[in-house]
Amino acid sequence: MNFDRPFLRFALIPLAYWTAFAADDSKPWAPDVPKTWDETQLAGWATPVAGLNVRPGHISPAEYYSVPVENYRSYPVYMPGREPEGYWEMLQHIGPRALIEPAALKTQADWVRAGQRVFEEATSPQLTTYDTSLMAQVRNREFMEQQGARPFADGTLDFLRWMPTQRGLALSGWSCSACHVLHRTDGSHVPGAPGRADISRTRPYQFRSIQPRFLEGPNHVLGGAPPFFMGGDGPGAWLYQAYGVPWARDDENERLKNATADEYERYIAAYRRSGGIIRWNGSLMYPAKIPDLIGIQDRRYIDHTATHLHRGIADLMRYAAQVSFAEMTDFGPYHMLSAGSKRVQARLPDEALYALALYIYSLKPPPNPNPFDQNARLGQKIFAREGCISCHTPPLYTSNRVTLAIGFTPPEPTPLELDILPVSVGTDPGLALKTRKGTGYYKIPSLKGLWYRGHYLHDGSAASLEEMFDPDRLKETHVPGGWLPADAQTHPIPGHRFGLNLKPEERAQLIAFLRTL
Repeated sequence: MNFDRPFLRFALIPLAYWTAFAADDSKPWAPDVPKTWDETQLAGWATPVAGLNVRPGHISPAEYYSVPVENYRSYPVYMPGREPEGYWEMLQHIGPRALIEPAALKTQADWVRAGQRVFEEATSPQLTTYDTSLMAQVRNREFMEQQGARPFADGTLDFLRWMPTQRGLALSGWSCSACHVLHRTDGSHVPGAPGRADISRTRPYQFRSIQPRFLEGPNHVLGGAPPFFMGGDGPGAWLYQAYGVPWARDDENERLKNATADEYERYIAAYRRSGGIIRWNGSLMYPAKIPDLIGIQDRRYIDHTATHLHRGIADLMRYAAQVSFAEMTDFGPYHMLSAGSKRVQARLPDEALYALALYIYSLKPPPNPNPFDQNARLGQKIFAREGCISCHTPPLYTSNRVTLAIGFTPPEPTPLELDILPVSVGTDPGLALKTRKGTGYYKIPSLKGLWYRGHYLHDGSAASLEEMFDPDRLKETHVPGGWLPADAQTHPIPGHRFGLNLKPEERAQLIAFLRTL
């Protein structure tokens, strides 16, 4: 390996950072917690936006650290009738408890456990409400059944959390675990795995809570949990602030300015079978599936379109802060927030974000039930023969490089931080060229964990490996197992044609090998 090549040295930083202190997590340990919002690190962190060739703007460290810290524990919301005896009374009297207490953390294991609490309990400040009438509805079984809420086996609901604060009991929602824990059909849980990995046209999404727009209220965009209290008048104005791309030619999001709540629901319905979730600065037309966080310490980029670098643990901390409460929504000369919008005035302490990142780094895949048998051995040979290792290089099964979206020519000079493989594999370029997450690039994903992740390609349109390697998916008449555009009945899944020309038995062998990774 040639360590004189800058991108190779850079690619090893996250792994080296983690293994440097992962050897013994039981010894006394006092970490040097990095600052989340550091101007020097922010300067080259984000990838320039395609079509503008400027990096998204960010708030200043002074503004970031002027936001008050919110450090409260939260507790599950149960389906009415399923609460443990005395639970509601406990919530009335327990009072605020600290989400993280750094002085009490003596070992690395303590910090990781604290990070798990942050992962499971930290809520979105913009969704916090003290509205007692709303709380009464959440505790009304008839209302919740009308909303389609379906509890987990233990009676808890997804997305919603009770949070005792100094002002009293609040209702909030959207912890990290709401999207990044896979609840498998056998009752087991996989922290870090995509929460909707098993959703498809044959296994439709079932609500585990009330619909998010119910909680978000009239001053919020209907989905995406933006870190703002929205200005503007009505759903159309909110949606365009969330997804509009005014610098793009013939921006499809212009239609959103006149959208109704019912039209928005049709877009949401398409996402419910894609393995994705609507995110601020994302797209209603070009989805991105929920990523797998397991193994992220070995990944060089964050997001499907490599929107941000991952140079070490501080980058993961600031990404969590960015999407939760620090987004600015400025792109060069384009300021997407309307008059009247207000930034959320709450943030997590740096220690909480550090613990969260440590916990995410510590996540391991579940035991793989797929044997490395004769079929898998033959599939491994096919994997090598077909040249798959050039992009999906063992042992990480990714080269940690980025490829070009169709129609994108990198501007000169290209950012030094990017390691570009100057080819395209032909996947749909919409996310990479027609959205605010568009950088012109797609990162080469790791193939590790394919067996449990479900949904393939960045938009989650293929719901199984069998569909991924089925030549029928290229046809206009194909009915995807995953994402299907709103109001469409059929839709081809273009791109990444590798493996489509294999003989049926070779495809089966290749799939057998991939499922062992």
